[in-house]
Amino acid sequence: MFNTTANVLITMSTNNWNSNNEKYQKHFCRDLKNIATVAEKELRETPSTKEQALNIMREWIQKNNDIRNVRQDENFLLRFLRHKKYSIPMAQQTLLKYLNLRKYYPECFSNLDCEEPKLKEIISNGYIAVSPVRDNAGRRVIVYNMGKFNATKFTCWDMCRAHCVVYETLMEDPTEQILGFVHVGDGSGSTTAHVTSWNPLDFARLLKWGEQSLPMRHKSFQLVNVPAALKYIVDIGMTKVSPKMGQRLQVHTNTKNLCNHVEERVLPTNFGGKIPLEEMITYTQDLLLQKRKVLLSLDSMEILSTNGIISSRKSNSDVTLVTGSFRKLEID
Repeated sequence: MFNTTANVLITMSTNNWNSNNEKYQKHFCRDLKNIATVAEKELRETPSTKEQALNIMREWIQKNNDIRNVRQDENFLLRFLRHKKYSIPMAQQTLLKYLNLRKYYPECFSNLDCEEPKLKEIISNGYIAVSPVRDNAGRRVIVYNMGKFNATKFTCWDMCRAHCVVYETLMEDPTEQILGFVHVGDGSGSTTAHVTSWNPLDFARLLKWGEQSLPMRHKSFQLVNVPAALKYIVDIGMTKVSPKMGQRLQVHTNTKNLCNHVEERVLPTNFGGKIPLEEMITYTQDLLLQKRKVLLSLDSMEILSTNGIISSRKSNSDVTLVTGSFRKLEID
């Protein structure tokens, strides 16, 4: 069963690649051979656990009067279940927080249309791009080029929407839900405008709420060429996320040192890697177009009341996992 699942995921994702990326497919297939084993070992996912959890989630959604038009397809619900390692209450809380975050910040999360002129230009400029090659653990690598974001033309909300359209697209893929993400950012080219465009409160809130609400397995953050002003902001940001997340951040002084921590073959040439950035941009544009209609349909989901969201101050009790074992519910 597990080998079959792995083969299906490999086939599904590989078929999404266009002909320009065929030279990368051998790396992709090699990296995903053990995906089902990872799902079972790290996320507690088995066929019976998955089926039972999906049934519980769907029944909960159908009976929950605080939410409306929430997707019930397997792919959408599994992103929350996998993120919380099949703790049903924690997955439900993350889903509610996800809906609430989308409602609270429509500037970031609504109308995630990759063809919208601002978003299209930001992606085309190469501010954020997805590598067509996965790392040795099979994880998706996302690269950020701060100098390619025009902070005098675009706002912090435009920057956030660029992140969101890429993240939402990737979260639709079962492979990413299981194996997670590596983030690699180049701070060269940052200006005062990049820093001052942010309201400190919104910046801190988005970091904290984003970690709690977006069901992404962030495995590593690697930054290079970070100027002092930007490093100060990064340091503040790390105080707003969990210690676990902070421990996954590494800052490098040059690309040579970066390549000691991230394989060159997954990086663009301007990061000391092997892939032309233009190829990454084209690949990213193709990915976004494939999921464009799916992302636009997310706007139909609503949260009508936040009464069901449990803060960390209220969550001191133990809760049952799908498997019948117990562990402490930690929402925040």
